[in-house]
Amino acid sequence: MKILFLLFPLLLLLVQGAAGGNRAECRRRGGYCTFGRCRHPTTPVGKCSRFHVCCKSIWG
Repeated sequence: MKILFLLFPLLLLLVQGAAGGNRAECRRRGGYCTFGRCRHPTTPVGKCSRFHVCCKSIWG
């Protein structure tokens, strides 16, 4: 039963990562999520998930 107290925070972290909350933060910054790297006229401004980067145009 003591292990449940250790697994519960891990479960919460997994659920939070799956919720996509960082995508909303990226859109609020005026960016978009893309897999891998940002293309030339954009620059990374954050992370949407483990493999997705938040990119924003350098011109506005």
